[in-house]
Amino acid sequence: MSGPLSGIRVIELGSLIAGPFCSKTLADFGAEVVKIEPPGEGDPLRKWRRMRNGTSLWWQVQSRNKKSVTCNLRRPEGQEIVRRLARSAHIVVENFRPGALEKWNLGWEELSRENPKLVLVRISGYGQSGPYKERPGFAAIAEAMGGFRYVNGFPDRPPARPNLSIGDTIASLHGVMGALMALREAERTGKGQVVDVALYEAVFNCMESLLPEYDAGGYVRERSGSALPGIAPSNLYPCKDGYVLIAGNADSLYQRLMSAIGREDLRDDPALAKNDGRAAQMERIDGAIAAYTSRFTQEEILREMEAAEVPAGRIYSIADIVKDPHFEARGMIESVIAGDGEPLKVPGVVPKLSATPGRIRTAAPKLGEHTGDILRELKYSAFEIEQLRRDGII
Repeated sequence: MSGPLSGIRVIELGSLIAGPFCSKTLADFGAEVVKIEPPGEGDPLRKWRRMRNGTSLWWQVQSRNKKSVTCNLRRPEGQEIVRRLARSAHIVVENFRPGALEKWNLGWEELSRENPKLVLVRISGYGQSGPYKERPGFAAIAEAMGGFRYVNGFPDRPPARPNLSIGDTIASLHGVMGALMALREAERTGKGQVVDVALYEAVFNCMESLLPEYDAGGYVRERSGSALPGIAPSNLYPCKDGYVLIAGNADSLYQRLMSAIGREDLRDDPALAKNDGRAAQMERIDGAIAAYTSRFTQEEILREMEAAEVPAGRIYSIADIVKDPHFEARGMIESVIAGDGEPLKVPGVVPKLSATPGRIRTAAPKLGEHTGDILRELKYSAFEIEQLRRDGII
């Protein structure tokens, strides 16, 4: 079964997280992704975090469904390889610092001149314009600048960093959206365009009502631990054997929750009927819920909340995730043969399309695994390919 992006060719010029996650998502749904890597060592992600048989386990997820071509972008011969590839490509994805592509004669003007329908997705820390465009930008900086780090953690401690490069991933998904919208426009008009994604802007785009709350009344949202400020009740509550998350913040949910814990007085209090009234008395409501949950185990509370149709859950570690039947039933844990030839469990494909679902077609490639095939497709002769190898271009 071919995916919805079957026939779309993507050239990936990026490294590490933001650019490669964008093209990985496109590849999961059938796009042919040709990943350009520097000869010798390749993408640094190949050596990031935990390794198996000399290769990062993260690499096995981030680069599935891709082809690897080694190419030195700093040499004219390597730049020519990319230009030839771009002539037949639909999308180019890059996450270098602004100006790098232009320095290598691979900017928008050069690439679009020979392929007017091309879509160029550019993911960078601060975007392609503005006073900060030249600065190097990683997810940690974008999360801080975009407002996310400030509100993350407990009020009596410094702002906490999530144990993930979430800013990169958010930016990647904005890149996917932009690529597909620009691709649709190119199909309609015959004209491609640049999709400019800044990491800090992608993070800021997810910050809900942060800005209008400040503009309208000078309100600065602060860190609030496990509570959701201004929305009640929604918090982490103690049990005999840990904690449970309960979100009873809609009016009808709140009433069902109060009935379930035997607090009809709070359920029927007119001052608590709507969220703004409950938000003003969060400590009172949270205290009542905690007094109830602390008498029971997690499983007892979760069964009761399910019966009352109140959203509830517990905090999963990865050990919990792999044992949960719902993840398996939804195809979110797939077993594959990785690029090192050994079996490996990896995350499934998201989102779920009913008619043309995405799938894992091929394992993450070895460095330069497809260089020869792609160059032959580009009409390089065997002599020219050998010369490029001798010169260190590939």
